[in-house]
Amino acid sequence: MPEFVNLLKLCVGADSVEDLEAWQDSQSHRWPKGHAVHVTRMWPKRAEELLDGGSLYWVIKGMVLARQKLLGLERVAGDDGIQRCALLLDREVIRTEPVPRRPFQGWRYLAAEESPRDLPKTRQKEEALPEELARALAEIGLR
Repeated sequence: MPEFVNLLKLCVGADSVEDLEAWQDSQSHRWPKGHAVHVTRMWPKRAEELLDGGSLYWVIKGMVLARQKLLGLERVAGDDGIQRCALLLDREVIRTEPVPRRPFQGWRYLAAEESPRDLPKTRQKEEALPEELARALAEIGLR
């Protein structure tokens, strides 16, 4: 049984996985080579469990659609001097089975056994199902 946990985060401003990838590509010059970085206000209390194999799962337009492997955590100071947590992520964005998720603030822990499965490599470039159809399939257990 996995001992790691994942993070779940809303991907604000993105309408698709492609939007997330494009934004990260446009910012890659600012980050360490091979990494994407997402800065969040709070430091995770379960950092050790996150770094033991966890990923950041992205909620895009009400659906969990992708994840990125969590590689590290760093303390960073904002322009205002406030300390924050930089999540160091693998650059590869892995699509997951779409799972509906209600809006929330900040991030949430997501147990490994409750995390959406990765889509097979042959399905990685498929467009997501319409939200209502994906929700209906998830409700009957066909996600």
